Amino acid sequence: MVFTYPAVVHNDSDGLWLEFPDLKGCQTCAATLDELLANAAEALECYAVEELEYNGKMPAPGDINKIATTGTDFTTLIRIDADIARQTESITKSLTIPRWLNEKALAAGINFSKVLQEALVAKLA
Repeated sequence: MVFTYPAVVHNDSDGLWLEFPDLKGCQTCAATLDELLANAAEALECYAVEELEYNGKMPAPGDINKIATTGTDFTTLIRIDADIARQTESITKSLTIPRWLNEKALAAGINFSKVLQEALVAKLA
């Protein structure tokens, strides 16, 4: 299930923070806007997984055009895929690669799992 919710970005003396007006208590903060948006997606994922598990549904998202902002505050939309967020447990897979490649990767300190995950995500995007 894909969810898109409006959020309000605030920039005050303590830095950036974001809240979801439709989701009570769902908010996050960060030092940069990129980090804030990534944190917002993670916060929304956590909220959705919990809400779906305990209540079976998410509250309806409000209309972003009806959210009033002041000063440097602004609205944005955050989109997540709750199905992906719900299936985050790791599983073990075995793979076969040439010995020379294994030795070079080990010498370089490569994390095989991380590289495989990144490659699969890129390939499936």
